[in-house]
Amino acid sequence: MRCPFCGAEDTKVVDSRLAGDGDQVRRRRKCELCKERFTTYETAELNLPRVVKGDGSRVPFDGRKLRAGMMRALEKRPVSTEQIDAAQARIQRRLMSGGDAEVPARRVGELVMEELKALDQVAYVRFASVYRKFEDVAAFREEIDRLERQPTPEVRRQQLDLLDQLEDKPK
Repeated sequence: MRCPFCGAEDTKVVDSRLAGDGDQVRRRRKCELCKERFTTYETAELNLPRVVKGDGSRVPFDGRKLRAGMMRALEKRPVSTEQIDAAQARIQRRLMSGGDAEVPARRVGELVMEELKALDQVAYVRFASVYRKFEDVAAFREEIDRLERQPTPEVRRQQLDLLDQLEDKPK
């Protein structure tokens, strides 16, 4: 791995650990020449389906575009990078597990909305407003009313924690 600071090709792995949902390896590296440290991530190269856009054109799946869209919706929201990485990994796993060579762009958008709804309701509404092309305030109100009838992501996490605790108790 070439050093991003001085360009030297002699770098040493100092630490490795799993990242995301375990489908990524995070490596801390040190340049032998300039002694700077940096982080790299290693993932398996998998064949993700091509995305069929609304106009019928087909493009390769781009994880950077997926992440950029999520980051825009999550801007200034209390969601960690690790949570975003895990959500992105879940979306990619679901796309691959379908076994399809192509997937409609609408399916990718729906998966993003599911993940955002679980992470942060404000980010979900931001993304949905652009994705579903809300035309007026009434569309926002309807979506917010739907969200208010469901438990918040924090309540859902607490419920899952309680279920985990119940499962861990001896019988």
